[in-house]
Amino acid sequence: MHRNRADLAFGLGAAVLALLAIVAWVPNDSATGVIFSQRGRTSIGDAMAPMVGFAVVLLSGVMITLESRKKAPGRSVLPGNLVFIAGLTGIFLVSVLLMRWTGPVLVTLLGPEGAVYRELRDTMPWKVSGFVVGGTYLVAGLMALMERRIGWWQIAIGLLATAGLIAVFDLPFPDLLLPPNGDL
Repeated sequence: MHRNRADLAFGLGAAVLALLAIVAWVPNDSATGVIFSQRGRTSIGDAMAPMVGFAVVLLSGVMITLESRKKAPGRSVLPGNLVFIAGLTGIFLVSVLLMRWTGPVLVTLLGPEGAVYRELRDTMPWKVSGFVVGGTYLVAGLMALMERRIGWWQIAIGLLATAGLIAVFDLPFPDLLLPPNGDL
């Protein structure tokens, strides 16, 4: 059976780096653990999101490593592959920029007289504006890249996905700031 060495190296590398991050980096770089209790109140700690993210990377690395045993060796990189990666990179870059700047621009254009975004970042609708616009663009853009066309359906799914994330993360946790509001 042929072994795809590139997939094997990638899978093992991802798994080892994720495990190292889970064991060493996240616990030493977070002020609180995964679950945080203070004065009888339990909430999500600083380590929850990175821990879940690295757990997904670890699982993905293990799956890629196991799948590399079954596949024939991979092909070489084609120009179409590079165009696809450039498209992905562009979508992610624009999404991050939209998340970061939508709220401040909207407050400047439509906010109360003399308002500063930092003061309004935990009030509706300002606190979700960047997350909704950037997240919708990310989901719709990735779907459009895969399907090679853009339509209202992708935008609707992007809006539903970001609304679902807001319902899961923002509504139950009043002290949680959606990205990128914690850094502004």
